Amino acid sequence: MAEAQAITLRATGGPAALEFGPLELPELKGGQARIRVEAAGLNFIDIYHRTGLYPVPLPFVPGVEAVGTVEAVGPGVESVSVGDRVGHVGAGGYATHLNAPADRLVPLPDSVDFDTAAAILLKGMTAWMLLFEVRRAMPGETALIWAPVGGVGSLLVPWARSLGVDVLAVTSTEEKAETARALGANEVAFRDQDVAAAARAFTGGAGVDVAYDSVGKSSQEASLNSLKPRGWWISYGNASGPAVAVDPGRLGQLGSLIMTRPALFSYIDTRDALLRGASAVFGALVAGTLAPRIEATFPLSEAAEAQSMLESGRTQGALLLKPNA
Repeated sequence: MAEAQAITLRATGGPAALEFGPLELPELKGGQARIRVEAAGLNFIDIYHRTGLYPVPLPFVPGVEAVGTVEAVGPGVESVSVGDRVGHVGAGGYATHLNAPADRLVPLPDSVDFDTAAAILLKGMTAWMLLFEVRRAMPGETALIWAPVGGVGSLLVPWARSLGVDVLAVTSTEEKAETARALGANEVAFRDQDVAAAARAFTGGAGVDVAYDSVGKSSQEASLNSLKPRGWWISYGNASGPAVAVDPGRLGQLGSLIMTRPALFSYIDTRDALLRGASAVFGALVAGTLAPRIEATFPLSEAAEAQSMLESGRTQGALLLKPNA
């Protein structure tokens, strides 16, 4: 057994449900490695786990995006060695140490520091999934991107622009609008406006090719009404609550629209896919296409405060926990 410090969720609820304290890690099994966590990224999926929107077995250590150093390996591990710098996409990141399947660890490029890696790994692979795997973005297309300055949106906007996609970003304040423009958005609309009308104006009346919607319940009607015939509504988040059911017949009435609800873990379910996604993200980072912004860092014991900040909608960029700081 090895002792770590961790955030443990024993019952669903508000931020106060996140308990900080000691955690006994079991001995490593075959195929596992132990990671000393240097930084963990916060994501909305962590909040969905905490609230019970996405049920998990309790007790549970949240955090699906973490980076650190391999401290020990179990029997039969050949993919990583002690001392390797790695990223982990999976449960257990809100801790000083975690045991993880070695074949689910991603090697970090020497040029990428831990904080940058924690700010970009899962969020960047989400953007990669949206632009390359769910539907290949093409030059000359138009996209509606919600929450363009959040953890995923701030990567999605410049990556889409680098592919030749024209972006109408939808945000809530003029400060965020300025950031969206700096990230490359062609134009900005505000949530309290008629977003669908703005999308029609942006496209000369045609409607956008695709809506990347991380907001959910409060944004879905605007997304649907912003699309051109055969356009794609890609709903990948629930920041305002889960989107409500849509009658398939309505998709036909609106112009044979295509709706999908992708989850990243379905697109990185094999080691080859995981490494392909991570390679694309780090390649875009090294090339300068992506430049993650770290909004704030917190000690592990302040995970509740960090999640509250993420839920507030005030953030521009990534939030990190520093478990061993």
